[in-house]
Amino acid sequence: MPHSGGMTEAIVEEKASSNKEQWREQIADQQRSGLSVRQYCKQQGIAEHAFYYWRKRLRDQQQPMRFALVETAVARPERAAEACLELVLASGERLRIGAGVDAMTLRTVLSALRA
Repeated sequence: MPHSGGMTEAIVEEKASSNKEQWREQIADQQRSGLSVRQYCKQQGIAEHAFYYWRKRLRDQQQPMRFALVETAVARPERAAEACLELVLASGERLRIGAGVDAMTLRTVLSALRA
């Protein structure tokens, strides 16, 4: 009986998904580190060209933005004033938007995130 290949395809797909997650984490870690891509890759022992490849690939496949409601009725009033809206990006990063932000600034930020 010939092998259907279904199990092999499932394993390859699972490995690719895991690889994407690892690269998403690496890219987010680099952004949080404040290091340049070159410095971060050297420090982590990552090939710089691979980092750029995955960053572009994941950006091209980026999932739509998800929004999260931020509770404004918190125990500490000073926390409520900090952010009225919080965007949770596919990378796991969060963008908090305060009540006083003007519409043009918000449009500019959203436009940059979609690029």
